[in-house]
Amino acid sequence: MCGIAGFTHARRPAAPGRIQDAVASIIHRGPNQQGVFESECVSLGAARLKIIDIEGGDQPIISEDGGTVIVFNGEIYNHLELRRELEQRGYRFRSHSDTETVLNAFLEWDTDCFSRLRGMFAVALWRESDRRLVLARDRMGIKPLYITRRGEDLYFGSELKAILVHPEIERWLSPDGLDCYLSLNYVPAPWTLVEGIEKLLPGQWMEWRRGAIRTDRYWRLPQGGEARWTPETAEAELDRLLKQSVREHLLSDVPLGVWLSGGLDSSSLVHYAAEASGSRLKTFSITFHGRSFDEANYARQVADAYGTDHIELDLNLEQDLPGAIADLAYYCDEPNADSGALPVWFLSKLTKMNATVALSGEGADELFGGYLMQRASLLARKARRLPPPVLRAMLAIAQSLPVSNDKIGFEYKLKRFLEGCRMSAARAHVYWSGTFDDRDRRALVQPMLPPALDSVLRDLAGENLQDYLSFDQKYFLPDNILTKVDHTSMAHAVEVRPPFLDHRIVEFANSLPGSMKIQGARQKVILRNLMRGKLAPAILNRSKIGFDIPTHDWFRGPLRPLLEEAVSYASAEHGDFFQLAKIEADVRAHLDRRANLGYHLWGLMTLFFWMKKWGIQTRASAGPARRVMENVFTATL
Repeated sequence: MCGIAGFTHARRPAAPGRIQDAVASIIHRGPNQQGVFESECVSLGAARLKIIDIEGGDQPIISEDGGTVIVFNGEIYNHLELRRELEQRGYRFRSHSDTETVLNAFLEWDTDCFSRLRGMFAVALWRESDRRLVLARDRMGIKPLYITRRGEDLYFGSELKAILVHPEIERWLSPDGLDCYLSLNYVPAPWTLVEGIEKLLPGQWMEWRRGAIRTDRYWRLPQGGEARWTPETAEAELDRLLKQSVREHLLSDVPLGVWLSGGLDSSSLVHYAAEASGSRLKTFSITFHGRSFDEANYARQVADAYGTDHIELDLNLEQDLPGAIADLAYYCDEPNADSGALPVWFLSKLTKMNATVALSGEGADELFGGYLMQRASLLARKARRLPPPVLRAMLAIAQSLPVSNDKIGFEYKLKRFLEGCRMSAARAHVYWSGTFDDRDRRALVQPMLPPALDSVLRDLAGENLQDYLSFDQKYFLPDNILTKVDHTSMAHAVEVRPPFLDHRIVEFANSLPGSMKIQGARQKVILRNLMRGKLAPAILNRSKIGFDIPTHDWFRGPLRPLLEEAVSYASAEHGDFFQLAKIEADVRAHLDRRANLGYHLWGLMTLFFWMKKWGIQTRASAGPARRVMENVFTATL
């Protein structure tokens, strides 16, 4: 696992030390070894976290003939299988690293090699003979890859900071990215919050050749619904796929563990990992002692059942919350308004003291229907049949309920649901997992923002369950969940692996009928049925709690000074861009307990601290959206 960075310089020499600076900016991702390759046209660098082949595999790796170079971030779980095939074709290997396997696979199959890789990765390959740079990203977007173009040259990096190290890259706040961020809590690909910098899409490769760029997809999310399954055959297939995926994800030359919340997904991984592992597992949990949403008892029950070496950290006010939030502004240089980033930060820190690799349950909710927003989208189809006056009356009653300090109280969920029922189905689906509605979003910013969110919502045309799941897999999963986990874990040099996101499981899940995912109030039906008899009933039958913090409560207490500091910065530096009167009114309404706006304010605080940390500038007039690479990067999608 590594961080990678690089840039072309077709008609000019590279600035001395620039690639070293880019690698140094992401050294937290790979503290064990750093290396660079520099030629007349390209500079490549990698910071390596040693997981496989600790003694060998230092990067960059150069092909035997000296003509091709690779820098690689990720893990390829079938690399030994590919290596045997390549050896039969005459390739020789100097290391046991999966990076060298990818290099030789590219030499043999060119860009067709990416569809043969099973794992998570972001990769850059340079072929000197035709001055050709190829970038690629894994199917589900587990590993990030940021890109931008200036003139004929292409810049890339595992994190934004590896691009922002170049002084010629301007730091303007992206109107497109902001339009989405304020509603979704994240920025969907291809945008970022920095104008002109984009994300390579999951399952996509890009080629730069002598200044010209082309892109293509080697894999797309399957739409599903074609395969015919019975409950028995589907459960048997999921059992087979999980056994295979978890066994492959346990491959490591360094200590490994499992992130365990005590929920269905992580508990299922512990079950399969315990079956496949020849040694005692380590499990790691964050607890919230004394809180209604504390899952410690469930996690301990699973840990006891499988005899794991279980390690906990209680996330409370004695922890350095302000310090962690300040660190998030640096390490999460693509800001994410998901307050779950804070417990993931502390979980990663805990893990690093005991292991370098952790298995995690990301993806199961998007594949099998585990989120409340998915169920709400189905329930809303019936609620929208009610006469509008009835819906308005119900919403008025919900708004009159007293505001609670719960993490997500009943009155908060009821109000959000009824507000969403008055929106279009697509807008409501993202509203239930997001924050600001369209009116509030427009009121937050003085310039008129482009309709970027509307263009994203066009991907959610239908109203059946698979439409919602496909949308969540395309946007919510890679651009919110996986980005959050990657940036917070790699800040501590911890590699997190999500076995549910093996592309064979993704393809299988998307071939299932909706009835095997959500039935009334039951969610993730097929996974629950599969784990019956394997996990305790208390684990199987419990509701999903969610992994975040009591934001509403903490903003009225220990985090209030941080919130005030963030708003003060925005007022002083960007008062001609943001509507400070609206923001201050929301802060006051929250502090006075007239509304629960903790999640809204977390997103604004995160945004303002990030802008301050990275010197992001705003224009008093946003103007039309400037898509620097629109015609270049997305032309072939």
